Parts: sequence; structure tokens; C-alpha cells
Amino acid sequence: MKNELIIKDLFVNIDGKEIVKGVNLEVKDGEIVALMGPNGSGKSTLANIIMGNPKYQVISGKILYKDKNILDLKVDERAKLGLFLSFQYPTEVSGVSLTNFLRTAYNSLNENKISLLDFRKLLEEKMALLKIDKSFMTRYLNEGFSGGEKKRAEILQLAILNPKFAILDETDSGLDISSLKIVANGINKLKNSENSILLITHYNRVLQYIKPDRVYLIIDGKIIKEGKAELAEEIEKYGYEKFIN
Repeated sequence: MKNELIIKDLFVNIDGKEIVKGVNLEVKDGEIVALMGPNGSGKSTLANIIMGNPKYQVISGKILYKDKNILDLKVDERAKLGLFLSFQYPTEVSGVSLTNFLRTAYNSLNENKISLLDFRKLLEEKMALLKIDKSFMTRYLNEGFSGGEKKRAEILQLAILNPKFAILDETDSGLDISSLKIVANGINKLKNSENSILLITHYNRVLQYIKPDRVYLIIDGKIIKEGKAELAEEIEKYGYEKFIN
């Protein structure tokens, strides 16, 4: 079964205000698709709608994944179907270690539960792949983490859960160049022909390290342009003003 995601003529309101205005977007099997736009354009909103955040009211349209309209599915049902969202601002959870959080998440999505010993082996393997120090295993989830460490922990979660469709919401936000390269390298290592990624970003700089197959530009809740990687370079060169005016 294909893991492509197709959004068709999607209109969404929040508190009676229209915020998504007829969006059409497609991420095919094995693709990396970038969604770019200025602040308040609807990028993160769209990510939350795909994942089923209940505060948004879908007025009309469809979101198809694995040939199924997922709008009627709950958040956990969408996750079990293979959808994953890496948050722009990961939450700190005191008292819950990174290891326990990831193992609980893994077991909630898989019928065959993994033992603590086997999970530790898996976790150490993925941490080595992403160049994350083993000391993180016992640290509380995101507590005291730098911005870069939080984003690397999100990519570690991606590596452990191995979703078929991942939404990465401004994973590059707040990262210095060294952290950006580490995070981007991790994403590239996890990408394969059997999964797909929707990469949400303001800037072209992350796309220098993660090459998108296509780029969508969203402004004021509307997709106003679609193109290849060159579109991101055009946005970088001229700014969003060129497309707003």
C-alpha cells in the first residue's frame, strides 16, 4: 500500500475564522516535500490538521493517506496508521526519562511489545547513528535540553518509531549551523524509498542539506505556488514579498 498523502480542496476554520483556504497538496511515496511560507501563513496549522488537532474545524475537503480519508480518525489512530509529527517547540516532561518515553511510544504503536533489553539495544543503535551521547538515555524528556538537543531528540523519536509519513515542523528553527548539519544528516540517514517527509520551514538553509523533491509555497492559508528545489532558492533570493504583492 502506498504511503502518499493527498490533501484535496481543504477549508478549515478556527473560532469561526477561515484559516485554510482550499489547499491542495500531495506528498508521494518516497518523497521529501518542503512547505514554505512566512509567519502566520498556515504551515504549522496544516501540520496540526493532518495529525487531527481537535481545535480546528474542517469545513470541507479531504486528507487521504493510504487511500483512506483520515479526517474521521482520532489522533492515536492516525499515529498507528503511520503518521508522525515532530513539533516546532518540543515539550519538556519532568520525571519521564527519554528512554521510558520512547519505549512507551514504541509499544503503543506496535502490536509486538519490545522488552526493555531489546529496546535499549535499538535505542543505542539509533543514538549512535544520530551521534547522540548515551547520557541522554536517563535524562528527563527535553528538560534542560538546548534547542539543538531538543531537535535531535525529536529526530531520535523519528528513528525509533520509524513512521511511514513524517511531518517535520520547523526542525531547523533556532539551530546553529553545526546542530543544523547534525539534524539534517540524521534525517537524510533515516529517509528511504518506503517513507515520506513533509518538511515545514521558513528558510532555504535547511534545504541546502535536505534536498526536496518539490516545494510548496503557502501564504494566508493558500498554496500559491508549487515548484522544484529552485523555488526555495527563488524565495531565499527575493523574499516572500515578491509572492505576496
